[in-house]
Amino acid sequence: MKKTLVLDTNVILHDSDCIYHFEDNDIVLPMAVLEELDHFKKGNDVLNFHARAFVRAIDKLSTEKMFEKGVKLGAKQGVFRVEINSTSEELAGVFSEDITDHRILYTAYELSKAQKQRVVLVSKDVNLRMKAKALGMEAQDYFTDKVASVDELYTGKSTQEHVDSGVIDTLYKTPFEMPLDQTGIDDTPAPWHHFILKNEQKSALAVYNPNQDIIQRLDKRAAHGIIPRNAEQLFALDILTNDDIPLVSITGKAGTGKTLLALAAAMEKKRSYRQIFIARPIVPLSNKDIGYLPGDIKSKIDPYLQPLWDNLKVIQNQYLNDNSEFEKINKLVEEEKIVIAPLTYIRGRSLQKIFFIVDEAQNLTPHEIKTIITRAGEGTKVVFTGDVFQIDHPFLDSQSNGLSYLIDRFKGQRLYAHMNLEKGERSALAELASNLL
Repeated sequence: MKKTLVLDTNVILHDSDCIYHFEDNDIVLPMAVLEELDHFKKGNDVLNFHARAFVRAIDKLSTEKMFEKGVKLGAKQGVFRVEINSTSEELAGVFSEDITDHRILYTAYELSKAQKQRVVLVSKDVNLRMKAKALGMEAQDYFTDKVASVDELYTGKSTQEHVDSGVIDTLYKTPFEMPLDQTGIDDTPAPWHHFILKNEQKSALAVYNPNQDIIQRLDKRAAHGIIPRNAEQLFALDILTNDDIPLVSITGKAGTGKTLLALAAAMEKKRSYRQIFIARPIVPLSNKDIGYLPGDIKSKIDPYLQPLWDNLKVIQNQYLNDNSEFEKINKLVEEEKIVIAPLTYIRGRSLQKIFFIVDEAQNLTPHEIKTIITRAGEGTKVVFTGDVFQIDHPFLDSQSNGLSYLIDRFKGQRLYAHMNLEKGERSALAELASNLL
C-alpha cells in the first residue's frame, strides 16, 4: 500500500540519492531537516558531500508546488514535498527539549493525523524510532543498502568431506593443481573460493582459480616473518598476496589476525607497490568529536592509530635489532613508503600503485566504501578489514555498514576475494573473552 515517508536528516547524510529509492511512495521532508542540513554543508567529510549533493538535487526540483502539493520525482515514483509546519500542540508537553529530532517527530505526528494514507518516519536513529513508536507512530530504518542477513554473508571458504583420495594425491604432485571438473566438486565455486578437502585419511588446502578453472593446492608459508597459525589465516594470506586480486576484504572478531596479516602481506609485496597506506576511520567513543581530547591534532588522533603501529611493531620484532630488516622498516616509515594515517587524511590522495589497507571498515557507509574503491588506480590493491558485529558508528549496524554491503555485492567477481576469520589467535585469554563476554 502506498505510504507517506517522513525523512530524518541521517538518512540523507547516509545516502543523498535516497528520495529516488522509495518506489512510488510519497516523501515529506520536514523544514527542520533542511535547517539541520545547513550545518553540514561545509567540510570535506562524506557527510558534507551528501548534504551538498542533496540540497543541489532538491534545488533543481524546487518550485512553489514543492512546498504545497509537492513535485513528482519521476515515472513510477512518488511526490516529494517540503513540510513547513514543525509544531504540534498535542505533543508540546511530551518532550522537555526543543531539538531537531522532536520537530521532525511533530511533523510526522501531525501528518499521520491529517492524511488518509499511512505515514512512516524513516530514520537511522534507533532512539528516534523508539520515540515515534511510543507515540503510536510507524517508524522504520532505511533499508535500501542493507544486506538481507549477516549470518548468510559469504565466508570465502568451505569444507568438502569425503573427497576421493586420488584427488588429494594429485594435488600433492607437481604442478599441485587439477581441473575443477575432475575434483568432484559439483557447483562452480565463487572466484578465489578456498577449500579444506578431506576424507578419513587425508586432507589438503586448496583454492579455486577462476582464470584457469583449476583447483590449486596451498602450502603453508610466511609473510615477512608472520606465519599463519590456521587454515583460514593461510587462506587470507593467499588472497592478500595474489596479484590477480586487486580488491580484498577480511572479516573476523578481535584477535583473529586481520590487520596483522594484511600488513604482513603488504610488507611481503612492497617491491610491487609505490607505497603502503594503512588507514582507519576515526569514530570517537561515545560519539564525541575528537576536539574534546587534549593536545594538538597529532595528540588527538594518535590513540586511534596506535593499534596500527602496534601491528607494524609485531612484524618488526620478528627480527633482531641489528638485523637489516628491522632498520629497513624504520627507514620505510621515515621515507613515507609506509604511511599510517586517519582515513580522512588519505581519502583525497591519488591511489596509483598503492597497497591500501583500510582497517575497521565496518565503520564506513556503503557510499564511503564505493568512494575509496573508485579512487583505485592502476596497480593498486585495496584491502578492507573489520568485524561486522563491532560497530562504533551511531547510524550503522551489522546489516547496513559498508563492509557487509561490499561482501554481499562483490561476491562472484573475479577481481575480488573475501575471507572470514573465525579462530582467535591473539591469546587463549583473548579468545575466551571474545566468546564469553
